[in-house]
Amino acid sequence: MDGAHYGHAPFANPFGGLIPSTFPPGTDPNVVACFQLADIDGSGFIDDVELHKALSSCDQNFSSRTVRLLMYHFTNSNVRKIGPREFTSLFYSLQEWRAKFESFDQDRSGKIDATELREAMRSLGYRLSPVVMDLLISKFDKYGGTSRAIEYDNFIECCLTVKGLTEKFKEKDIALCGSATFTYEAFMLTVLPFLIA
Repeated sequence: MDGAHYGHAPFANPFGGLIPSTFPPGTDPNVVACFQLADIDGSGFIDDVELHKALSSCDQNFSSRTVRLLMYHFTNSNVRKIGPREFTSLFYSLQEWRAKFESFDQDRSGKIDATELREAMRSLGYRLSPVVMDLLISKFDKYGGTSRAIEYDNFIECCLTVKGLTEKFKEKDIALCGSATFTYEAFMLTVLPFLIA
């Protein structure tokens, strides 16, 4: 979840449009080919539906909600389009997150349980209380029941949610004291993108 991979503010503008980007030097030709296949109209951008298809063709199946949340994180906007630079960052980050997920999926079940999720979050630098961890596992366990485990796509969504909310909180916690003040509107604008992605 390295922030260096994010293609945030330089590529988005406050009016919701994206500034065209290019592939970073040295981008894997397979990433370029994957983007070009997804960019059906040749516009230089791919939308959320195209991204969903592209990731599925690259053997990574995600829900539409996870795809939209990925787009939000890599553009820092609600515009559901990304360019080559953002796509490249997203693609490489997904590879890192897959490796992280697999390293914590000790039993190779394709899921991580509450204990494994806690360890994964710690390894990412998040020290979350047991109450918060319980909420996360309940929210992202798509099958519910007694298994209390999450699959890869929900792991990505969970990590993006924790990371995004943490970053938004840190913007307001100027004194780095673990406390922040939000107006009601600022709070809603901080939380809603993660709820309705």
